[in-house]
Amino acid sequence: MKVLVINCGSSSLKYQVLQMEDESLLCKGLVERIGINGSVLKHEKIGQEKFVLEVPMDDHKDAIGHVLDAIVDADHGVAKSMAEIEAVGHRVVHAGEKYACSVKITEDVMKALEECTDLAPLHNPPNILGIRACQELMPNTPMVAVFDTAFHQTMPAESYIYAIPYEYYEKYKVRRYGFHGTSHKYVAERAADMLGKPLEELKIITCHLGNGASVSAIKNGKCIDTSMGFTPLEGLVMGTRSGDIDPAIVTYIRQKENLPQGEMNNILNKKSGILGISGISSDFRDVEAAAAEGNYRAQLAEKVFAHKVRFYIGAYFAELNGADAIVFTAGVGENDMNMRDIICEDMDALGIKMDLVKNKVRGKETVISADDSKVKVLLIPTNEELMIARDTVALAND
Repeated sequence: MKVLVINCGSSSLKYQVLQMEDESLLCKGLVERIGINGSVLKHEKIGQEKFVLEVPMDDHKDAIGHVLDAIVDADHGVAKSMAEIEAVGHRVVHAGEKYACSVKITEDVMKALEECTDLAPLHNPPNILGIRACQELMPNTPMVAVFDTAFHQTMPAESYIYAIPYEYYEKYKVRRYGFHGTSHKYVAERAADMLGKPLEELKIITCHLGNGASVSAIKNGKCIDTSMGFTPLEGLVMGTRSGDIDPAIVTYIRQKENLPQGEMNNILNKKSGILGISGISSDFRDVEAAAAEGNYRAQLAEKVFAHKVRFYIGAYFAELNGADAIVFTAGVGENDMNMRDIICEDMDALGIKMDLVKNKVRGKETVISADDSKVKVLLIPTNEELMIARDTVALAND
C-alpha cells in the first residue's frame, strides 16, 4: 500500500510517498513560494538526483497538482498512476479539544478544523487548503488527519488549566494544548521497542529539540504533561521564541518602547530565544561555532537553552516519580552532541549518567547513557511522516 503524506504551510508544502508493507520511503519533496513569484518544486525519488521544477503555482491546488504529476512521472515518479496511492495522510496542527487521536476526514472533521482556526491562525488555514485541494484532485482516495495536538489530549486538567479566570477556558478554550505530539508519540514508541518493554509499563521523558522545542512527560503510553502551551511560544527557549517569561514583561516593554499592538507578539515569536540572546543567529550550529570562539552571548544562549531543558526534565522526573528513559530527538537533539552533554551533566542524583564516547554520534538510533545509568538516555531520530502514514493506514479503510 502506497501512502502520500502531506504537510501544508502558508506558502510551502512538504510531502513523502511511503510503501507501507516495509515502511520504505519512495520519494519526498518540497514546494516553496506557493502564490508568490518564483514557485518551485524540488522532488527526489530515493536513489536518484533531485528533480527541480520552476513553474507558477497560484495556490495549493496548483502545487498539489504538480506534486501528483511528479509522483506518476515516467522518469522520476514512484507510481504508474494515482490509483496506486491508496490513502493520503495530512499533518494538521490544531484540533483543539475535539480529537484525541487521528481521524478519517469527513465534512464534520473539516468543520471542526475550521472552528479551530482561531487557535492556530497561521497553520490550520493552509492545512485545510491542502486537504480541500487533495479532495478535489483525488475525490475517491481516503484521507486522514493527524493532529500535532492530539497526543497531548490525555493530560489531566491540572496539567492543562491556566490559573486565570476559569471563564476564559469555558468561553474561549484557553488552556495548554501542546504541540509536536506526533514526534513525541513516535519516539516514545521507538523507546519502548529499544528497551524491550511495553510502552504501557514505562515512564519516559521525550525531548524534541529543534528550532522549535518541547519536552513531554509520558506515563504508561499517555502524555501527562508537556512544555508548549496554548501556543508553541510557551516552554523551552527556542530558535526565535522566548519560551517561558514573566507575562508582565510584555506590557512593561510595550510601554517603555511605545510599541504598536501586536509587535510584542512578533518580538517574542521571531526575535527572541537563541537569536535574541546571542544576537548572532537562530541556528544552533552558528551559535555553537561562535561559542567555541569565545563569544560570551553565544555561550550564554547555549547555557540558557540547556538550563531550561534540564528544568523541565527535573520537573517531569518529579511528576512521573522517576523515569525509565530520556529521549533526545529533532535537529538539535539528534545532532548536537555537545548540547546533550551539557543538558545531562551532573544529573547523577536522578540516576542519569552519560557515556561521553557513546554520545559522539549524530542522527542514529542508539543508547548514549553509561551501562550503569539507572535511567537510559536514548537518541532517536524522529519520523513524523512515518507516524502519519501508520495512522493513515490504520484508519483509511475503516
